Amino acid sequence: MTLRDRLNSLDGKSYGAYKSLKGTHRVGELSVSIDRVQSDPFAPPSQLSVRMPFPLPVTSPVSAADLLTRRVHDRFRQVPGGKREGQLLIDAPTQHVLERTSVSFPAEGEVLLRIEAALPANGRRIRGRAAAQLLTRTLPQALSAALDVSAEELAHAADLLADQAYLREQLASNQLVAFIADGSVLPRRSGDSDVPLRDAVAFESPQSLRTSFDLPSGRQVSGMAIPEGITVIAGGGFHGKSTLLSALREGVYNHVAGDGRELAITRPDAVAVRAEDGRAVNRVDISPFITNLPTNADTTRFSTSNASGSTSQAAWVMEAIEAGTSCLLIDEDTSATNFMIRDERMRRLVPDEREPITPLLHRVTGLREAGVSTVLVTGGTSAFLDVADTVILMDAYQPRDCTQQARALAQTPPPHRGFAKPQPRSIRISTSGKKPPQAKGLHAIRIGHDSLDLSGLAQLVSPSQTRAIAHLLPKVEERLRAHEPLAQACSTALESWDSGRSGRLAKPRLQELMFAVNHLRA
Repeated sequence: MTLRDRLNSLDGKSYGAYKSLKGTHRVGELSVSIDRVQSDPFAPPSQLSVRMPFPLPVTSPVSAADLLTRRVHDRFRQVPGGKREGQLLIDAPTQHVLERTSVSFPAEGEVLLRIEAALPANGRRIRGRAAAQLLTRTLPQALSAALDVSAEELAHAADLLADQAYLREQLASNQLVAFIADGSVLPRRSGDSDVPLRDAVAFESPQSLRTSFDLPSGRQVSGMAIPEGITVIAGGGFHGKSTLLSALREGVYNHVAGDGRELAITRPDAVAVRAEDGRAVNRVDISPFITNLPTNADTTRFSTSNASGSTSQAAWVMEAIEAGTSCLLIDEDTSATNFMIRDERMRRLVPDEREPITPLLHRVTGLREAGVSTVLVTGGTSAFLDVADTVILMDAYQPRDCTQQARALAQTPPPHRGFAKPQPRSIRISTSGKKPPQAKGLHAIRIGHDSLDLSGLAQLVSPSQTRAIAHLLPKVEERLRAHEPLAQACSTALESWDSGRSGRLAKPRLQELMFAVNHLRA
């Protein structure tokens, strides 16, 4: 019996009868595997795996999968649907080109799509004829149209990804932490939108910081290079400081054509750190920044379930370095003032021996000597000008190199403090509950009766990454129970991850996975 006949025969039956469809069915050229069937019309949609021919050569699986995911997503959005008619879904793409589970190429000449289908119902009764229309006519037609892509489109997407990867590889060998191409469009349409702002001012590098690269695609690109060391981004309010920093934060990812930030590239391990009052800290060595507490707490293995602003930011910095970062991205607006600076008059009022906090200003040159660069946005303090290697002034969204001018204003630098990178750390976590960890949007994961708050992770860009982190947490816990250091446990889990049958996962960076684990309350 064909899938169409089976669906027609289910018309009017109780919704649970849909479960009889589990298995693989032939629909024309499509092999449709119904992997999981939703329990009722209000439950999460059913999971399907669809194999079909794809005769075009695939030289870059990540870019090809991203392109096809976008085309299928756009096509499915054009299909009318609802609980009565049913609905077809695929993982929603963002402006970023991520390694997703929605589309893969298991063999030459074949593509595998992991999609979801909300099976049609009338109340809690099956609408079998509508389901037959959805799965045996609408689905093949939509996929056939979406996958009608030219070899030129695939090649263009592959070339763009290769150019971005090449630029990112060139940063370290050229002693750079970031590169932003001339003509880039950095402003976004709004605070809650990641699409480019129309009629925005195009980025243009100051001549003194301009660098050119010959890309694998054959074109040459020029733009602003940010060197290793300590970089201060200054300027008046609303002149583009935070916009530039946001582009640097997201420059760890590749972007889709037309985003405006395609060639705004940052070191792949760059980490945005901030203060985060109330977060958990689990056995982190924050002693380079905080020591000699009045409570006599051991800050070499510091733990708390409710960190202060300065303590939380100290933990962020140390966790970022433990996660292998070579570049810290910091915004004054989201930082704890007493963690960042301590001026001379305050030092006179409160002597150094009575102050447990060694501010970042006193450690930042030590970080530089240890191989960790810092890019800092500031609008309210000039203190970091005394230690800056590069100063970029944003003026009406255009950068100016003001390094020499800033050096003329610099005063006696603060006391120099060295910096030693933290040792590998072992911790214990628990992800137990009646259900496995479950993502709730972009910035939350439900674990048992608790919620893991990830709102501080500015470089988490897709809910699919959050779902992947939730999927990986039990695997990390298993490695930690085997007494592996945290960084190794997360790296092992990430390298060997198995998506199962889910098509709604996107691979996170090691840094975001580690930060999620670090945010778990012990």
